[in-house]
Amino acid sequence: MFFSNWHSLGRTVVVGGLAYVALIVLLRASGKRVLSKMNAFDLVVTIALGSTLATVMLSKSVALADGVLAFALLVLLQFLITWLSVRSKTVSQMVKAEPALLVHRGEVLPRALKQERVVEAELLAAARNHGVMSLSDVEAIILETDGSFSVIRRSPSSERTSSHP
Repeated sequence: MFFSNWHSLGRTVVVGGLAYVALIVLLRASGKRVLSKMNAFDLVVTIALGSTLATVMLSKSVALADGVLAFALLVLLQFLITWLSVRSKTVSQMVKAEPALLVHRGEVLPRALKQERVVEAELLAAARNHGVMSLSDVEAIILETDGSFSVIRRSPSSERTSSHP
């Protein structure tokens, strides 16, 4: 069906606009953490917020107040989890992954690549993105908790042997 009635379209515009505004206000009020680079937990919350927004906009059986309450609940739960993760190592470990060392002193760590499901071509691309043409010029490549790669260049002093005291 291409068109049901004007009332349905009007409801989508009004409720969708108000739900969108409510979501933006809640996100801004919740602080920068909600909008920061995402780990897996943040991604799930973001997808849930988007799904809730779509449901509120398109489902006539979901009232705007219900949708705003759902937004507030998701934002509150994320705030609670992040607040707890700062205060509890156990909660932090459950919610956040640890960074993984993939290259150390120019040497690829095959076990780490396999565990993190990363291929060497991705390491080379990350190095190039950081202006490094060869992994031998890399002190370390780290897969960060948000999925990005940190590339640390070798310093000229680290290439020397440490045989002198």
